[in-house]
Amino acid sequence: MKWFIPSLLILWALSACKPASESEASQKTASAHHKPKVYVANYPLKFFAERLGAEAIEVHFPAPSDEDPVFWQPDDATIAAFQNADLILMNGATYSKWAEKITLPESKLVDTSAGFKAQFIEIMADATHSHGPGGEHSHSGTAFTTWIDFTQAIQQLEATKTSLTKFTQNAEKNFLALQSELKALDARMVAVSQRIANAPLIASHPVYHYFARRYALNIQAVLWEPEIVPDEKAMAELKAILAKHPAKWMIWEGEPAQESVAKLEAIGVKSVTFDPCGNMPDKGDFLSVMKANVENLEKAFP
Repeated sequence: MKWFIPSLLILWALSACKPASESEASQKTASAHHKPKVYVANYPLKFFAERLGAEAIEVHFPAPSDEDPVFWQPDDATIAAFQNADLILMNGATYSKWAEKITLPESKLVDTSAGFKAQFIEIMADATHSHGPGGEHSHSGTAFTTWIDFTQAIQQLEATKTSLTKFTQNAEKNFLALQSELKALDARMVAVSQRIANAPLIASHPVYHYFARRYALNIQAVLWEPEIVPDEKAMAELKAILAKHPAKWMIWEGEPAQESVAKLEAIGVKSVTFDPCGNMPDKGDFLSVMKANVENLEKAFP
């Protein structure tokens, strides 16, 4: 009977090892299925990353849908999530004001507009205003709506592609397809801008600087919101601008209220929408919104 106790000890040892082996295997499997977490500063970068990375990555764009991401202030937990991401895609051009006050890991950080930093536009705007829950803000400083110059959008797309090649082999192929679509939009915009020529235009908001430069558009901006009907003061200020800048069209960053459209038409100004799409659209995606924007201008200026 002396053999019985050692045998039990051996069996116990083997059985004790088995769950540990299964646990290790499970951990390895979970690790193998871990998708790199990519955090982005705005919706265009979310779209680019998702199109290029496809199923190989997990893209997070935490800005609320009712705030402009450029003026959004993330809470501490969200900042920590950015800091712990595998990759951080920023717009650059002073887009994320909050990022100037915290430290993000340089090894994970990609400034997608760094390639054309020398071409940034500096603007002066003394007036402050508010829209959404973000509070008062000014549009002075560096112009930040970089991607509505489609050639710059392609450069931001390329920076995104370069940063994703370590996570997926399909980034290059996916890049070429989307690059082709953006090039086609750029060509269409060049064509419509030639028809517009130097005709004066009004923009509802000062966010079209790179767009105006790329497509040689003669734009002056006011500080109107699409959902707010302009009061008599706003109309008087617009009329003063029109006296020196006789625009026949206003470009809106979102679908304007019908009463606003009627007020403008009463003074000989028509409305056309070109949505910069900095945040998630209510329907469609970045590319479908940009195609609709270009189509709107093509119809306005046939």
